[in-house]
Amino acid sequence: MKALTHGRFRGLDGHAARFDLAAGPDAPALASLRVAILEADIGRVTLERPEGTRLDRGWAIAPNRVEPPFEGRPRASEEGFAIPPATLAESDGSVTLAAGGLRAEIRLAPFGIAWYRDGETVPFLRDRPTQAYYLSRRTGALAHSMERHEGERHYGLGDKAGPLDRTGRRFAIDAVDPCGYDAELSDPLYKMLPFFIVDGARGAHGVFYDNLALASVDLGCTLDNYHDLFRGYRAEDGDLDYYVLAGPTVPDVSRRFSWLTGGQAFPPRWTLGFAMTTMTIADAPDADRRITAFIEDCRRHGIRCDSFHFGSGYTSIGHRRYVFNWNRDKFPDPAGTMARLKAAGMVPVTNIKPCLLDDHPRLDEARAKGILVRDGETGAPAVAQFWDGLGFHVDFTNPAGRAWWADGIRTALLDYGVTAVWSDNNEFEIWDEDAEVEGDGRPYRQALARPAQALLMHKLAYETQAAHAPDKRPYTITRAGGAGIARYGQTWSGDNETAWKTLRFNLTQGLNMSLSGLHNIGHDVGGFHGPSPGPELFCRFVEFCALWPRMVMNSWKASGIVNTPWMHPEVLPQVKAAMDLRHALVPYLYTQMWRAAAADIPVVRPLLWDFAADPAARDVEDAFMFGPDVLVAPVLEEGATTRRVTLPAHPGGWVDWHDGTRHPGGRTVEVPAPLGRLPVFLRAGAILPIDEAGGLTALAVPGHDGTATGSLYLDDGDTARWRETGRLVTLTLGADGTVAAAAEGDLPAFKTRILGAA
Repeated sequence: MKALTHGRFRGLDGHAARFDLAAGPDAPALASLRVAILEADIGRVTLERPEGTRLDRGWAIAPNRVEPPFEGRPRASEEGFAIPPATLAESDGSVTLAAGGLRAEIRLAPFGIAWYRDGETVPFLRDRPTQAYYLSRRTGALAHSMERHEGERHYGLGDKAGPLDRTGRRFAIDAVDPCGYDAELSDPLYKMLPFFIVDGARGAHGVFYDNLALASVDLGCTLDNYHDLFRGYRAEDGDLDYYVLAGPTVPDVSRRFSWLTGGQAFPPRWTLGFAMTTMTIADAPDADRRITAFIEDCRRHGIRCDSFHFGSGYTSIGHRRYVFNWNRDKFPDPAGTMARLKAAGMVPVTNIKPCLLDDHPRLDEARAKGILVRDGETGAPAVAQFWDGLGFHVDFTNPAGRAWWADGIRTALLDYGVTAVWSDNNEFEIWDEDAEVEGDGRPYRQALARPAQALLMHKLAYETQAAHAPDKRPYTITRAGGAGIARYGQTWSGDNETAWKTLRFNLTQGLNMSLSGLHNIGHDVGGFHGPSPGPELFCRFVEFCALWPRMVMNSWKASGIVNTPWMHPEVLPQVKAAMDLRHALVPYLYTQMWRAAAADIPVVRPLLWDFAADPAARDVEDAFMFGPDVLVAPVLEEGATTRRVTLPAHPGGWVDWHDGTRHPGGRTVEVPAPLGRLPVFLRAGAILPIDEAGGLTALAVPGHDGTATGSLYLDDGDTARWRETGRLVTLTLGADGTVAAAAEGDLPAFKTRILGAA
């Protein structure tokens, strides 16, 4: 690649500054670069080759909830942005662009950009002074390097494994199917999300690269004596098009990124209960009988299960799986099975996969319609390795492919009584460099935008369900994708390994997913792959997963032993205690999911989000905040019966959920943590709406001054018109020890309970 070290200012392009970039002072221009300020806290840099963009569209950017169409948002579009008035100043060797309290100072030689917030004299982000921009003339490769400082921390990048702080690591921006991955070390995983947050002495800022090609992000892994400390992004192809989010706090950056990429879909209330799935049940020859037995086991053991998620075994012929096929030997009456589940209070959800195996019953039909990703050289469907053999992927950039897929969802699933679909195994591992997609009439190479296929599959599932039941909020799940998938529904950390280490690193993995705009998330309860969990590990897994937005018990074990709540009778009471805790907190969780959808505030977040002023909170990676008022400290070590917890500094301290003990903030405490007792602490001064003894209770935790406040979001639980019909109830603790509620319209009946009286 050539280093683009010299810039020539070409003037204003509307509200943006445009430059030509070259490899030397007298060298010909190899690219043009545009610097724009789109919001008071969002800048954008785009680099274009002489022949134009490598891909002229994208699917991630959706500011102000401006929904991109299936064919993608034009890369040049600035729809949805405020575009504050810009001013320009030139001086010897530099150009300054300013708008809305943000400014970019562009040095012409060596070329680089420094970003400043209003009133600041030190840049919060600056390009590496030595060779910041690289471009290949032989391939589509490109690179961008930025200055890095000692003490900075890095967060984000979606579902990447490892500690909360990403500093010192290099990550592949790629997606595979890493079944049984190591939650500390494996890379890549399922999502391609090149967004990171930098937090340091200059405050916090974020950078997002809107490029869907294979790439890598280096957050200090590489040290080079010819450059000072730096971090960088390198892509094999695509366009250099990056957004700068000015912060200045981690929550500011995270929320703004969620806003930039379209936000989080608001899920139906029923999705917040406990859910069950396992490949083993649907794979069994007597699968329908086993589902009936599961319903009876839940009744017998007193387990509330709110939804049942079908693994792909319902589609099998022999040992292979065929999307939209019902195995009638295993399920003679699919509609009857769905009705039976619904009668038991379990909403049915089905798994679908985008690859048609080479003997799929409808493969000839798909070939004839031309709806498969194709080999650009031969025109034949591009071959990919899949689970059970070779196959061909449906192309979701093809309108005919989308119509065929939506028809399959309707006729093979929704018409039988299925409520929701789960898009799985959609990493689109098509490694043929000649693979090409339809691109809605403008074909492009598949390698330029693999994760777009997962996002479009997810979007199509959402819109198909919405059309089938227009009054209801859809619930959709995807395993793969990139920035923007949250606006259609839920995702999770994938096929985790049953191991103690998984608990610790699924925790930090999930926190980084939350910081990356993925707010409806969770982990496979008990571990998907590997050995069957023993009683202690299983119970700790249930506790750990109990207070995430998604709680689905999902497993595939070579032994055939399925993770079920009752798999270890000796800890069933403890398992039920953790599940009961979750169900008690559903009113609070539902309110927090509404905030995620309405205000881009994640439900689960690191302690540094709410307690940035407490230095100790920044270092906590073994606990998390569940909304603003609940601190969760799961037991992560084998054999532990107590738990040391760092409680952030907070007036009035924290109150133990289990016994009402009040602990001062700003110190580390050790609390009992036998099996079945998940350490949970409530913030003094909070009121939590909870479900207690079958009724709504306002659980008040008086603050240091005796006051407390909270809120409760109310609607019917699944209305599509939640923005118009929902109500927010404000809860206030009075001097008489009762909680008063204020809202428009009728107020719900509720009881008051005081915990940890001051």
